[in-house]
Amino acid sequence: MTQDCSLRFLFDDADIRGECVVLNDAFNEVTAAHCYSDSIKQLLGEFAAAAVLISNNLKYQGKIVLQARGSGPLELVMMECTSDLQIRGIARGNLKAEAAAPLALLVDGQLAITIEREGGQNYQGIVALESDTLAGALQNYFLQSEQLHTRFWLTAQQGRAAGMMLQQLPAQLQQEPAARQDQWDTACILAETVTPNELVELAPSVMLHRLFHEMPVRIFDPIKVVFGCSCSRERSLNALSLLPEAELVELLTEQGAITMHCDMCGNDYRFVQSDIPMLAENGRVH
Repeated sequence: MTQDCSLRFLFDDADIRGECVVLNDAFNEVTAAHCYSDSIKQLLGEFAAAAVLISNNLKYQGKIVLQARGSGPLELVMMECTSDLQIRGIARGNLKAEAAAPLALLVDGQLAITIEREGGQNYQGIVALESDTLAGALQNYFLQSEQLHTRFWLTAQQGRAAGMMLQQLPAQLQQEPAARQDQWDTACILAETVTPNELVELAPSVMLHRLFHEMPVRIFDPIKVVFGCSCSRERSLNALSLLPEAELVELLTEQGAITMHCDMCGNDYRFVQSDIPMLAENGRVH
C-alpha cells in the first residue's frame, strides 16, 4: 500500500483527468492535537483527502482552504492544503459528537472553498451543504461554480484517509458531444465500483488498473503529502506585539511568562519579558 501520496492520471482517449490520494501519517498528525470522536475523525479525513485532490488544480504557489460551518454539534471543519502538498486542519464544537452520517453534525451548513495565491488575489466560492456527503457537496460546488463535471469518492477509516476525483476537461480529444458524454458516463460507472476499503488499502496504481483496464490511462509519478503547520515562534511573537503594552505587562506579572498555543498542531511557544522587544527595552516587568 502506498501511503501519504497524491497521484495524477489522464485518460489517453478521453478528455478526462483524475487524481488519487492516500493519507496515513499526515492524516494522523492532523488529528493528533485533539481528542476527536470517530465521526469527526472520519469527516476530517474526508476533508483532508478532498483538499489534496482540489489543490492539484493550483498552477502557482498558494493554498486551498476547504471550510464548512454549521449550527449543530460542529461549528467548523477546516482543512488547508498548500501547493506543495502540506496539510493541516481542525474541527471546532462538540468534539465528542457522533453521527451515522458525519456531515450531519454541521447543521444548516455551508461549504466554502478558498484559493489563496501568494502575492495575488484570493478567490472564494460557497455552496450550501445540501448533500448527505462531502463528496456530493463538492460535486454540487464544481457544477455550480466551475461548470465542470466533477466526481469525488472519499473515505476515512482506521487512521487512514483516501479519495479519488474525476473531472471532464474541455473538448480536445473528442469533439462530438454524445461521444464525450458516453466516455464520461463510462468512466464514472467504472469508478463507482470502487469500495471504501479499496480506496484506503490499495496502491493507487493498482486500484486504477482494476477500475479502468478497459480505458487506457496514463499514470504520473506520485507526489508526497505531509503534515505541515505554518505556526512558528516568530509568528506567535508578532501576534503578541499587536497587544497593548499594559496587557502584556499584566500577563507577565500574573503568570511570569506568556504561552501561545497553536490549535492546529498543539505546539506551545513560551515567552518571557526578555523575549518581547518592547518590554525588554523598557524594562517594565520585574
